[in-house]
Amino acid sequence: QVHLVESGGGLVQAGGSLSLSCAASGRTFSDYAMGWFRQVPGKERDFVAYISGSGRLTNYADSVKGRFIISRDNAKNMVYLQMNSLSSEDTAVYYCAANKFNRVSGLSRAYDYWGQGTQVTVSS
Repeated sequence: QVHLVESGGGLVQAGGSLSLSCAASGRTFSDYAMGWFRQVPGKERDFVAYISGSGRLTNYADSVKGRFIISRDNAKNMVYLQMNSLSSEDTAVYYCAANKFNRVSGLSRAYDYWGQGTQVTVSS
């Protein structure tokens, strides 16, 4: 069992940057692959980025590639999402998620644990 808490969301102007954090508690953090997803009302939860337990493997949705960076600090039980060059299309609730078998995936159903989400709003 792992408990996830996101932070760092807020309001930012288009073109700006924002950094999200996700704090994890529970088992050895490096045992988990982590993912970031986002969701707008009335739509499905979309993949943003994932990172393996060691941090060596990462992947991004095409829509954020080159603008967002996922990273983790296993000593601090933290995963981060640095978001740059934000646009109104990035407005969503952002969730971090954990896969207990350290299996990375772009599918939300592959993740076992979820945080409560943090709102990111980009004003144009």
